[in-house]
Amino acid sequence: MRKPGSVRGLEALGRERLSRHFFMRDFLCSEIGNFHGIPNIPDDPDLALHTERMLAGELLDPLVETFGPIAIRSAYRAPAVNAHGSEHGLGCASNAASRADHIWDQRDAAGRCGACASVVIPWFADQYERGRDWLDLAWWMFDHLEFHAITFFPKRAAFNLGWREQPEKRISSWIGPRRRIHRPGDVPPADRAGRYADFPPFRGIAYPPLPL
Repeated sequence: MRKPGSVRGLEALGRERLSRHFFMRDFLCSEIGNFHGIPNIPDDPDLALHTERMLAGELLDPLVETFGPIAIRSAYRAPAVNAHGSEHGLGCASNAASRADHIWDQRDAAGRCGACASVVIPWFADQYERGRDWLDLAWWMFDHLEFHAITFFPKRAAFNLGWREQPEKRISSWIGPRRRIHRPGDVPPADRAGRYADFPPFRGIAYPPLPL
């Protein structure tokens, strides 16, 4: 697919279905792009679609099918959008650090493709705001999802969730003084399952069957 050069082309890209629950349009909104007039459109739509299909199908669909609706706070960033955000202190890392992360249509320095989205799970956010430890959700995802990296943030226990080829299962956080939570080679807590014993069954939400 070529980079969209018209409204019709962008509509066609937005209609691309990525997984059971998501379409490409769900991930193209950018406050930075909207406010500053920078189009948030992939330069390489085929790579962006591939990486986001993996993120949506492997990581986001299981969240929806376990916890119900989720909110996508930030997802795809065009290189120009991300660069502007990085240069003006708007919460974006450098483009070099964002490849195969929020910049889905560029590979990282090791040649791996990947994609990232910032997510809030309302079911968990309500509990977090009443004092529940965000690590309960972090260790649940560690045990149930094949992610590359997760970074948690203080507001509503939002987190960046990333898929990447050759995933590393890193967990970090901006909540509290401890930034590094888990890296390859670390030993996870043996009693972590007790933290999420009251969580809903994994992918336990039933959907109406499709007619034959």
